[in-house]
Amino acid sequence: MNTRIQSLIGIARRAGKIATGNAQVEAMLKKRKGFLLIMAEDAPGAQKRYKQWAGDSKLPILVTGTKLELGHSIGLSPRSAVLILDQGFAKAILLARS
Repeated sequence: MNTRIQSLIGIARRAGKIATGNAQVEAMLKKRKGFLLIMAEDAPGAQKRYKQWAGDSKLPILVTGTKLELGHSIGLSPRSAVLILDQGFAKAILLARS
């Protein structure tokens, strides 16, 4: 995972603009909230589970890094998915991807 993406995810967490963990991500996707879904490459179960909801609401999906890297970027235990709840952070992360 790109260090710029990791730092942006960390800043978004400190700003309170993310949902993480299965329950939170699932609840926000059902409410059609969020601007970017980031999933770990080594989490095929999460990818299968969330891609349908994200596709229904035309939410961009970024599959990058491992669960450990994703968790480390937000200062928590390994995570399969992180939902960015702020449009500005989502755009910045998508720009940093390339």
